[in-house]
Amino acid sequence: MRHGNDPAEYILPHRINHRANLQALKDMGVTEVIGINSTGSLKKNLYPGMIVIPDDFITLTATPTIHQDKATHITPSLNESVRQKLIAAARNSNLDVVETGTYWQVMGPRLETKAEIRMMANYADIVGMTMANEAVIALEMDLPYASACSIDNYGNGLVEKPLSMEEIITGTRKNADMMMRLLEQYIATASQI
Repeated sequence: MRHGNDPAEYILPHRINHRANLQALKDMGVTEVIGINSTGSLKKNLYPGMIVIPDDFITLTATPTIHQDKATHITPSLNESVRQKLIAAARNSNLDVVETGTYWQVMGPRLETKAEIRMMANYADIVGMTMANEAVIALEMDLPYASACSIDNYGNGLVEKPLSMEEIITGTRKNADMMMRLLEQYIATASQI
């Protein structure tokens, strides 16, 4: 778990060691990675309880890298094969899935202002704090990576009710069973291939 196993010692999004987490998966022989990400919606038609399988992302802050001493350039992307398997698993599980979308990564741990949400909504569909960093490190490590994003809340100011941390946690817990069904279907489908 990227945020740790102990809720009392939750690892904040900007402190996650994506390099170590993904290296551990690679060392275990993992051949593809699925990120499960909690997100806020930037659009009223994308409502809590939906799953978005993003096909692109935006991050305007520095992203981590495995390269420390050499100039290495990658073109960030999400793995299309893993994306298509996630979409198929969601369909086979009768989940409310959106098959494309742009994820906007913010640094966290603070939430976004109403003005930031309005600006981001012009360019992206969902907002979160971890996926882009994972995707970049996975690509650098040659690990095929895609993400399933549960929409757990509306972005700040998108609806009348003020956004609270309790609302986000409640949405995440509510959507946990849905995400488990998706993963179970993904694994069942992958074992048949």
